[in-house]
Amino acid sequence: MDTRESKTPQEEYEHLKEVRMPEDFEHREPDAGQPEAKRPAKAWHWLVLGVAIATGLFLAYRLLSAAWI
Repeated sequence: MDTRESKTPQEEYEHLKEVRMPEDFEHREPDAGQPEAKRPAKAWHWLVLGVAIATGLFLAYRLLSAAWI
């Protein structure tokens, strides 16, 4: 993190140019400063989906087996 109080005129110009530039919604690319946005997601969503399905099947089995008693 940059903790300097003042910027050079060139740095100030670059900052203003970057802040004033409108966002490009048609060509969404992660910024160069966000390498984590370029990495694909790990397989956690499949694990959560599998656990949710297994829990639903278990609960359905318990409810249906209790209804037969």
